[in-house]
Amino acid sequence: MFEWLVMAGFGAAAMAAASTGALFQPGDWYEALDKPSWTPPNWLFPVAWMVLYIAMVVAAWRMALSGHPLAPLGVALWAAQMTFNALWSPVFFGLQRLGAAFGVIVGLWISVALTLLLAVMIDSIAAWLLAPYLVWVSYAAALNLRIWRTNELRQPS
Repeated sequence: MFEWLVMAGFGAAAMAAASTGALFQPGDWYEALDKPSWTPPNWLFPVAWMVLYIAMVVAAWRMALSGHPLAPLGVALWAAQMTFNALWSPVFFGLQRLGAAFGVIVGLWISVALTLLLAVMIDSIAAWLLAPYLVWVSYAAALNLRIWRTNELRQPS
């Protein structure tokens, strides 16, 4: 029973982070931005994030219950990356601050990479579950940077 409560806690944290994406959606402002040809269609983002959030929850759950001495640090880094994850949508879509959002996503990338490195030492399945997340955040960071640099002069004052 305890194991499922731990998973539910991680699930609640992931849902809280994901809720910022639901609250701060792209809208007309985003549609009007000049975006690269390799920007995925809008429908792909929620699908990809749903799969990634499930993988993140299972990875955190596995690390937390592993009994490994590095597990508390792995879970702390997981919490840090979830915080950066939750901040990105409000900064990018809510405040429309593309440069600041890029700073947030760099923090996200670093915290995901560190979480993944610890997961490699703690639980190999958790590491494999987090690997696609690092790939997606790398892609999202490149996209954020490109959109920011292309649309710099359109930034709100």
